[in-house]
Amino acid sequence: MKYNYIFLTTEGYTYQPDSLNNEPDIENMQVIGFASGESAEEAFKSLISENKYLIETSFNEVICYKLDNEYEKTRQVFLLKNMCKKRE
Repeated sequence: MKYNYIFLTTEGYTYQPDSLNNEPDIENMQVIGFASGESAEEAFKSLISENKYLIETSFNEVICYKLDNEYEKTRQVFLLKNMCKKRE
């Protein structure tokens, strides 16, 4: 049985939209990609096979989490600005 996996890294930096600063705004995790396989290792090999450019990046440590097979049905989007308005 194949399972869905998400691959993340804590390496690298993220900038806010419209940032004018040369320094990273937020240190966080970045999504490297999604893949499926019978095991995490098989899914990782599939991820690399389907996204060969990843080998050329400077990312090294990749973290993997197994996702529930229904994960896409539970997707929710939250708008930060809307949450702030509700608090006022």
